[in-house]
Amino acid sequence: MVCPLCRTVTKLSSNRVDDLLPNVTVNGLVDDHRARSGGGSAILEMRQRCTVCNLQVEAIAFCSTCDAYMCDQCCVGHKQLKLFFEGHEIVSIQDIVEGNSKPGYPSEKCSVHRQENKHIFCQNCKIRVCFKCVIIDHRDHKIQSHEDFEKEMQVKVSDLLHRCTAKQSELEKNIQTVETHRHEAHSALQLLREDVSQACHTKVKQLEDNRGVLVEKIDALERSFDEALNVVKSNDEQMIKSICSSVDLVGNARLGCLEADSLVAHTFLCEEIDGLLNEVIDQTSAATIREKAQKQIFKPADDTSLDLGDISETDVEAALDDMLKGASDDTSAATIGEEAHIAEEDITTGLSVPQSKSQPKVCVIKCVDLPEDFEAMTKYTNNSVAITYYYAHYINIFYSDENVRRKYSNIPHDMKCFDLVFQSDMTICVSTGKTKVHRYSPQGVRESTIKVTSNGHYLRLSRSQSDEILMTQSSNHVSIYDPSGNTLKHVVPTTDKIAHQVCATKSGLIVTSSFYRNQGDSPTMVAVYDRNGNSGRYLQSPHGVNLYPAVDEQDRVYVASVYRNTGQVLIRLYDIVGLRLNERGQFNTLRLTVDRTYFRMVSLTPHMLAFASINKLYFCKVVL
Repeated sequence: MVCPLCRTVTKLSSNRVDDLLPNVTVNGLVDDHRARSGGGSAILEMRQRCTVCNLQVEAIAFCSTCDAYMCDQCCVGHKQLKLFFEGHEIVSIQDIVEGNSKPGYPSEKCSVHRQENKHIFCQNCKIRVCFKCVIIDHRDHKIQSHEDFEKEMQVKVSDLLHRCTAKQSELEKNIQTVETHRHEAHSALQLLREDVSQACHTKVKQLEDNRGVLVEKIDALERSFDEALNVVKSNDEQMIKSICSSVDLVGNARLGCLEADSLVAHTFLCEEIDGLLNEVIDQTSAATIREKAQKQIFKPADDTSLDLGDISETDVEAALDDMLKGASDDTSAATIGEEAHIAEEDITTGLSVPQSKSQPKVCVIKCVDLPEDFEAMTKYTNNSVAITYYYAHYINIFYSDENVRRKYSNIPHDMKCFDLVFQSDMTICVSTGKTKVHRYSPQGVRESTIKVTSNGHYLRLSRSQSDEILMTQSSNHVSIYDPSGNTLKHVVPTTDKIAHQVCATKSGLIVTSSFYRNQGDSPTMVAVYDRNGNSGRYLQSPHGVNLYPAVDEQDRVYVASVYRNTGQVLIRLYDIVGLRLNERGQFNTLRLTVDRTYFRMVSLTPHMLAFASINKLYFCKVVL
């Protein structure tokens, strides 16, 4: 056995540990602990012996003054020697057992001066000594009474215990916080699982649709090949039928009796049969059709088209992106505020200074002063937009490469337009208020009217790539009409979010800017929905920042973050992965004129954006 302290090796006897010497120090500590915690019961259990004489007789009394246990004889002598022990307080063991009195703790006797108790503590030597030792060996040392030393130690221990309790409480709270964070982390990861599942569902649906198209194409090829083969087969069957009919006519047993017209007819039939027999059988057409069918091959799409995306950590330096994904602490908001001031712009032109050569850029190539405060804006052509006004009852067309504006005249004069959108054939849809949307042909003829029940808000319009009409009315859903406006095809719920503006993608998804009811009417969220109302994780802006999306013809999503207090506009580019927006790049910051809480951004081409605010229109070039 190896001692854990001094590493001394001890060989055990046949009795093993029973033959080891008792640890007097440990036993003393145990006895002391029992005495402190158990009182009289502990003393009975310890069966305290007399500490005055060497007879090791069971003690019957305790002298508090001497801190000594006494047997019967020592107690009698103690009481009789009044010269030495007068005034000493003696307590019977029975009183201690019954709890009438508590024993003191016997002081340790000095090993040098055996009659003296160690009542003094030497701080220099860190030991307890008696008074005589202090005079002889510890005269210049720093000393204090044992009581003071014990009180000081008690204070330190009490403080330590208090700190331990506080630390334990703090650790327990931290454990609770850890479990809370664990739950939140699991919730975030569950959202990732849902996003991946949704992305997979979308991909699978697209693959199923693609498979259906390919199978239909194969079926069409099969039908065309069958028709061609049937033509070849029909020709052969018709020849067989003709040969059989002719053979029946000429195969007469009375051939020798034929004469005159009968003989001529018979000769003609024989010649006809001979001609049929001499015709070459078409043995190549069927083979050609077979070869053509065999040449039809399937070219699989690039494997990367099946990539659902990636799980990666958000860039910590993109503080705004953190906020858009749900961060709400003041530190993040402050970081975003600092980031918004990184780029400096020329306020007079709106052109921004790029932060680095590799950073994607967006620059204002033209700034137009509008004659009135704008109400709505939509794409007109690849280099122009149509704008209607808050007060004026007409529509203007503005071009990025011309300095004149044109009035759109193919609608009734003085009709108030709250919103508008052009379909691919230049049919215009106009919202005239809270209940009606009119469709006018390019020549100005009204073709249809969509009537809805008013909820007190004006109708806002957009369109899909297939010319469906998308309509919002500051409610928690988006209505989708067929291109004619006669049929309501879908009502896409947006749950607890109020749809403010809406854009559509080629794949049928819709992108909304929205806000929570009773939290103002400025859009602070951007989300992607399918036609059933399913959505992924949405972007969330901090206070004082509005979000306005625009979808280009490649289904890329631009999101403009408008800082109303500073007039800064930060545009980010996102890809749609499933029903989630994955950031693709951040452009340099623009400083524009923004004085209201209503803005609009549209994509004209993959490299051109239009942005409208109050009485300003900006054409912006995009450089990736």
